[in-house]
Amino acid sequence: MKVQQIRQSAQLGGLEDWGAAGLPGTTPAQVSGVQKVIPGNEAIDTGVFECTPGTYRRAVKQAEVMHFLAGRATFTPDGEAPLEISPGDTLFFEANTEGLWQIDETIRKVYVIF
Repeated sequence: MKVQQIRQSAQLGGLEDWGAAGLPGTTPAQVSGVQKVIPGNEAIDTGVFECTPGTYRRAVKQAEVMHFLAGRATFTPDGEAPLEISPGDTLFFEANTEGLWQIDETIRKVYVIF
């Protein structure tokens, strides 16, 4: 099949447990999701990501596009002003973008890392 469909990704259940993320001395955020593989483009990481409230540093070194379906958060790129994020927002991260995530309300996003 050339097209993969995730129906109602904002309410998708059965996400896989991807562990925890957090900074020392903070309550760890719980991370879960579902990864989709595009045949012939296995190096591209894409799917649905969910994260509970918490604070952690961005660890992804590749470029990333993300579209938020639910939740509220702030991302502060190193040396730049904070970005307030809410449902419906789309972000484009250059490769090697580092910074701090502050998740205020469980977020859910569709992402593509390349």
